[in-house]
Amino acid sequence: MKKIITLIIAIAAVAFLAWYVLRLNKNKGQSDTELIEFAIEDVSTVDKIVITDTEDYHFEIIKKNGVWTDEDGGCIMQENALFIIDALKNIEFKGYLPDNALESTKLKIASQNTKVEIFQNGEWTKTWFLGPSSQDHYGQVMLLDTKDSGPSAFPVIMKLKGVHGIISPRFYGDKRKWLCTNIFSLGIDEISKVEIKMFDEPARSFSVVKNGSDMKVYQQNQLLTNVDTAMIFRYLNNYKKIHYNKPNYVLNPLQVDSVKQSQPFAILTVTETDQSKTDIKCFRISIDESKEAESIEVYDIDQDHFWAELPSGQLVKCQYFVFNPLFFGHIYFPMDQSDFTTVDGFELK
Repeated sequence: MKKIITLIIAIAAVAFLAWYVLRLNKNKGQSDTELIEFAIEDVSTVDKIVITDTEDYHFEIIKKNGVWTDEDGGCIMQENALFIIDALKNIEFKGYLPDNALESTKLKIASQNTKVEIFQNGEWTKTWFLGPSSQDHYGQVMLLDTKDSGPSAFPVIMKLKGVHGIISPRFYGDKRKWLCTNIFSLGIDEISKVEIKMFDEPARSFSVVKNGSDMKVYQQNQLLTNVDTAMIFRYLNNYKKIHYNKPNYVLNPLQVDSVKQSQPFAILTVTETDQSKTDIKCFRISIDESKEAESIEVYDIDQDHFWAELPSGQLVKCQYFVFNPLFFGHIYFPMDQSDFTTVDGFELK
């Protein structure tokens, strides 16, 4: 397998160098100054950026009406795009490589690089090839290809104004790092009903129903009396900003399917005033370590994180710290807790 991967990398490097030489021969005579002008003077004209790396990751972002989205119009984290725009504007020349390092560095960039294609007003204008970091780790070895001047003849070291570090961490083609992490961002007036089904502790299942100013709380379909309306508002206000912690980086597709087919410990359903519904299935995470307790093998549960299946089918990692205000109805409402035995895996004291 390693031989195959090595062969693929070698072929990719040869193809890159062949393309590079052809482009270079077409643009002889260009000045060094023209061929190290990585910066975009007017970043407001940048409306598309395509990022591709040699690990087969590819991601495209597009700006429409001042908002950055993926190529399908999906939500992405705007700060990620702004970090890139900042780099496009503030990149500057740091220095040249030693003559004896030029050829070996070209080979390194050909075999492993991050390619950044930049479009302005709908047209391609520049491509950056980000190679290894400089020896002092305060710059990035890069190549430039432009619409007007073609590819640069040799790699140079670039840096960002006022930044002591490398540039490449701002550019990644892995889609998971771009996706918006928000699950709920609802105002109270947008919520019609919330239903929490707790399968580990059915007695903790409850629902909140809101019809205009009329609000009711049910525990296992039984209407609760003497509920403070102010506490209902406090509970529903928790849905204003709920994010997941991180995408799935550890489970393969078979493991993801296994999690989804297992019994969730909770299902959270939110119905909005327009009758659209969002269902979130929540699954415990078993940590790798196991221990013997009275001859019975007991698997420890991650007490900080759980898996959540989003409506899209994506499996993401969430924090109990963020979701407990949604799960713990007994904190806000006068529930009958006589049948409660645990709270998210912890015995009640």
